[in-house]
Amino acid sequence: MSSFFAFLSRLKLIRRWGLMRNTVSENVLEHTAEVAIIANALAIIDRKFFGGSADPDKVGMLALYHETAEVITGDLPTPVKYYNNEINAAYKDIESAAEKRIVSALPEELKNDFAPMVSPDKNSAEYKLVKYADKLSAYIKCIEELRFSNAEFKSAYETIGRELETCDNRAVKYFMDNFIGAYSQTLDEMKL
Repeated sequence: MSSFFAFLSRLKLIRRWGLMRNTVSENVLEHTAEVAIIANALAIIDRKFFGGSADPDKVGMLALYHETAEVITGDLPTPVKYYNNEINAAYKDIESAAEKRIVSALPEELKNDFAPMVSPDKNSAEYKLVKYADKLSAYIKCIEELRFSNAEFKSAYETIGRELETCDNRAVKYFMDNFIGAYSQTLDEMKL
């Protein structure tokens, strides 16, 4: 009996933003769904307007699996994960070991199919779009929290906003220019 999908099902039990007070809690499974939607959109935008070659479907699937290791590691807060190079390197090693352990839960004949999604090529165009989508998702969370006057997210909003404004990816700039503003609107303010 394989526990691979049961492991993945537990993503819904892992809370994000653990060091910060949230007006609305977010779990890792919800986060990966949002990142998949955004990553897929970035790939489509990149192809349509900027000559990108990343497969939007593959990008979306990589995004759905991009936090798989957190079933074992939990969601390590960003200030801890990036506190210094030694901690970051150690965390990457732990994350890699967790990914291997989860893939090992698959039947042998399926490992080669799922391993590239759980442990993707971090230098691929597809994975880079997933990382941009991950950053956009965090920024959207900050926007939503600030809408409810939760100043806890002000610093993260400013830091992530600067990173997104200065990134050199044209699909991200397009997303920021055309879609991000609507996240600060109420449902009644949104236009169909």
